[in-house]
Amino acid sequence: MGDASGMHYESRMSDADSLMWLIERDPMLRSTITLVTMLEHAPDRAQLQWKVDRASRRIPRLRQRVVSNPLSIAPPRWEVDPNFNLSYHLRYISANNQGGLRDVLDFAQPMAMQGFDRARPLWEFMVIDGLAGGAAAMVMKVHHAITDGVGGIEMMLETFSLSPDIEERSELPPEPFVYVLNQTERVRDAIAHETRRGLGIAKRALRAVQSPELDPTVTARRAGETAASATRLLRPAVKPLSELMADRSLSVHFETMSLPLDQLKKAASGSGAKLNAAFLAGVTRGLCRYHDRHGKPTESLRMGLPINNRSEDTADVAGNQFTPARGEVPIAVRDPREHMARLDRLVRGLRDEPANALVEPMSGVLRRLPPALVSNLFHTMLRGVDFTASNVPGVPVPLFLEGAPVAAQYALGPLSGSGINFTLLSYVDVVNIGINIDPASVPDPDVLMECLTEAFDEILAV
Repeated sequence: MGDASGMHYESRMSDADSLMWLIERDPMLRSTITLVTMLEHAPDRAQLQWKVDRASRRIPRLRQRVVSNPLSIAPPRWEVDPNFNLSYHLRYISANNQGGLRDVLDFAQPMAMQGFDRARPLWEFMVIDGLAGGAAAMVMKVHHAITDGVGGIEMMLETFSLSPDIEERSELPPEPFVYVLNQTERVRDAIAHETRRGLGIAKRALRAVQSPELDPTVTARRAGETAASATRLLRPAVKPLSELMADRSLSVHFETMSLPLDQLKKAASGSGAKLNAAFLAGVTRGLCRYHDRHGKPTESLRMGLPINNRSEDTADVAGNQFTPARGEVPIAVRDPREHMARLDRLVRGLRDEPANALVEPMSGVLRRLPPALVSNLFHTMLRGVDFTASNVPGVPVPLFLEGAPVAAQYALGPLSGSGINFTLLSYVDVVNIGINIDPASVPDPDVLMECLTEAFDEILAV
């Protein structure tokens, strides 16, 4: 199944997405993405209503709900919601000509903490007009099962535009066809899906065995490397490395910071590293300062890092294309240049882990285990992550929401068991960092922000 942009949408979740969906039996492992967009003024309501309605007809996931069957051997299906109601997903509120970014973040926090209605499509938009100076904002809440950050940018462009001109309204595409399978059809569809997938796995295995480059010695060595890599990937991390940020809760607190994109790139290139290394150096050096400020110095922390797996072959495939990597990162490195270089090497090592290719097959095994057992396993694995960091390439040109210029965008990624999530989203010539904080882990976010500001000032000075 495809959409107007040429993206391909499968009728079922992948095993990895299915696992992400399953472990949400534990509310601490919810995978909610929140995008806060600040606008110079409010868009026309009728125009926006038409634009979002059109997007919901073009992008299958915006009208689909997840339908799972406890007796099914296959992952959950994506099916068109027969009760779809646009007014539930797109809402409006007025701020009475007061408030700014901080007030929008305070509004977005409880919205992000609430779980999705699993009987409906997994997204909600809230437009806030009447901010100070005539400004406005849109808070977009999307479940990670719909897409990853990179795919989310593609979907976002169906709502936003590159032109300040208001698009002329045309006739809407037809609504997607609604058909609810009965139990017999569900069983048949699940068996057919698993049969097709089994044949695909068998063909790939046969090609590998018949490869003329196959060497028993090399194969044995690679098998050993992959087994060791899989052990690192699945190793439980019961306790965070930080004694200071060890507590967890179901609450969130949002903060943001913005940096000049060109200066951050220059700082990274001066160390022979990439932008991501400068971002991680600022984050880790800020966390180092935070621990020192509280008299709890530490040498390293455990970081969660989504590794983007998108390639030319999968660029048009909707859904998630990432591997959830973990690694211990040094935070107490005196020289910022050396720190960036070390972090750059560490990230490349995480990207090259042989077990990354096994995430989907392992997910297929894990999702068949009892749900309570799987949730407990991932709670144990993920609660020991001190912080998560994600780098999402944003749009390099100005965006507009039905004539309203976009002033800034901030992505707030899910905690998923960690104490803090740092998500970098570039926009034009600015790097915006959305910081999702568990208040039980960091009860004094103002102190953390001071430490992060000092750390990034040091990085930019390089």
